[in-house]
Amino acid sequence: MDYTKLGTTGLTVSRICLGCMSFGKGQFHSGWTLDEEQSLPFFQRAFEGGVNFIDTSDGYAEGQSEIVVGKAIKEFGRREDLVLATKFFAPTGPGRNEWGASRKHIMQAVEGSLKRLGTDYIDLYQQHAWDGTTPLDETLRAFEDLVRSGKVLHIGASNYKAWQLAKALQIQALNGWTRYSTMQVQYNLVYREEEREMIPLCQDQGLGVLAWSALARGFLAGNRKREGGGETARAQADKTAEQIYFREEDFALQALLAEIAQTHGVSPMQIALAWFATRQSGVIPIIGVTKMAQLEESLAAVAIRLTDAERDLLDAAYATRPVFTFGQ
Repeated sequence: MDYTKLGTTGLTVSRICLGCMSFGKGQFHSGWTLDEEQSLPFFQRAFEGGVNFIDTSDGYAEGQSEIVVGKAIKEFGRREDLVLATKFFAPTGPGRNEWGASRKHIMQAVEGSLKRLGTDYIDLYQQHAWDGTTPLDETLRAFEDLVRSGKVLHIGASNYKAWQLAKALQIQALNGWTRYSTMQVQYNLVYREEEREMIPLCQDQGLGVLAWSALARGFLAGNRKREGGGETARAQADKTAEQIYFREEDFALQALLAEIAQTHGVSPMQIALAWFATRQSGVIPIIGVTKMAQLEESLAAVAIRLTDAERDLLDAAYATRPVFTFGQ
């Protein structure tokens, strides 16, 4: 495993982050997620393979994902070695104040996450989506208080627009509050719109960038068909991918990926993950797995090195697309 610093923090993290949306049974994405017994072996193998960075959310499987993560750390990991990230925003109950980025919800959400995770601190606590109904100052002050309390070590956000991040950083600077350390965005070979503003802003301001949907919901692993669906349970249940990735240009890039993979004697998904190492921005991909073979391939992908010519071919094959807006 290769390691890097997380943005300009002192945290050392693995070059791939284990995403935990597929772990834990609940109503959220029901049909393709794994229960506790099925999930735990993935953590054991990931830790053995050198992964020390985990990303989950209180919204995944209505908190069940965090419970699974907590049990996995207790059984297979060493808390001091791990960088544990989770997120808040999604509803945690039926009440009108049980969602979003209000101070009230943040304080309730962090206590729930700490309990489910079985830990007394969170390394990276992230706002899962922008909240246009809550003053940003209120959200950022709540973050500051969590850091001062020791319950949270670093803070981050996800799915902001660049102007929203710039505004947040300005408020934090003016008040002397803890700055965001990371931004989590949708970013992969067939969705690179964050290269326009967000990623350059993060580079300039020293934020680490985490990529969700690093394999485009399985599209870059070849798990999607032109006519819709695919062989995996997620491909059959997830219709969002068809709204984002099913252009002819995307399938052309998918074919190019397969050609390069054949040259290296590896799978297309491994080349898609290896591509991240060619980015000067140092984006860390978050991987989601439901089969052990997927995890093994992801671990092996860290060692793959693309040539400059291969990188240029993949970059040139990208076609710009409308910006996908999530949670705003």
